[in-house]
Amino acid sequence: MNSPTAVSALIEDVAELGPFFAVQVHPPGTEPSGPWQQMSRPLLEERVSGVQEWLATAGGQPPGAVERRVAASVCHQGLAARLVSPALAAAVLHGLVLAPGLADSRWQLVIGGPVPLSLPEGAFAGGSTASPIQLAGELSRRLLDGPLRELADAMEAFSVSRHILWGNTASAVNGAATMITAARPDLTARTRTIISRLLDQPPLGDATETTPDGAFRRRSCCLIYRAAPGGRGALCGDCALKR
Repeated sequence: MNSPTAVSALIEDVAELGPFFAVQVHPPGTEPSGPWQQMSRPLLEERVSGVQEWLATAGGQPPGAVERRVAASVCHQGLAARLVSPALAAAVLHGLVLAPGLADSRWQLVIGGPVPLSLPEGAFAGGSTASPIQLAGELSRRLLDGPLRELADAMEAFSVSRHILWGNTASAVNGAATMITAARPDLTARTRTIISRLLDQPPLGDATETTPDGAFRRRSCCLIYRAAPGGRGALCGDCALKR
C-alpha cells in the first residue's frame, strides 16, 4: 500500500463510511497546508477549553459550570474515535493496519464535530493480511500500544483516570465497528471478529464487559452526564452506570 494511487483508493473507501473515518495525507517530514497543528499540550488545553464551553452552552450554563475533567474526558473520546475509526476501517476493508505516529499526525481545532485529521504517508506502509485474528493482534500492538496509549498519557494530565480513558477508547472501538457494520452489513462478521479479539486485549479487556444479552458495556463512565445542569444528564447506551 505504498503507491499514491493505492493510498488514495483506500482513503476514498474508508471515507465513504462517514466523517469519523475521513482522513487526509501528508508526506513525511512536511506540514500539510492550512490550520493543521501537531498534538501538544497547548493544543489539548485549547481543545478541552473549547469542549468545556461548548458543553456549557448546550446546557445553558456558564463555561465554569462544567468540570474541566468532564470536558477532558469528552475531548479524549472524540480524539480517540478519530484515530480508531480509520484504522479499524482500513483493517476491515483492506486488511491493512494503519500505524500513525501521534507526533506525525496533524489536527485542526474544530468543536462540535469530527476533528479533521491528516496522517503521514508512512502510516499506510506495509502489506495486508486477510486474517481477522492477525489484524486484531497488530491493531493491539501498533495502535493501542502506540498513538492511543500516547493520547491517554497526555489526557491523564487533566485529572481523568486511566480507567475512564481506556473505557473511552473501548467505546470508540465499539462505536467505529457499529458504524462500519451499519454502512456495510456484509462486513459484520469480519468486523465483529476483529473487535471482539481487540477488546479482549489489555488494557481494553479490563475496561469492558458483555451483558447477558450480548451487548457491549464499558466498566466506566465518560462523565458527560455531569455536564448537564445539576449533573443530571442522560447516560450513554454503553455506560457502566446504566442498569
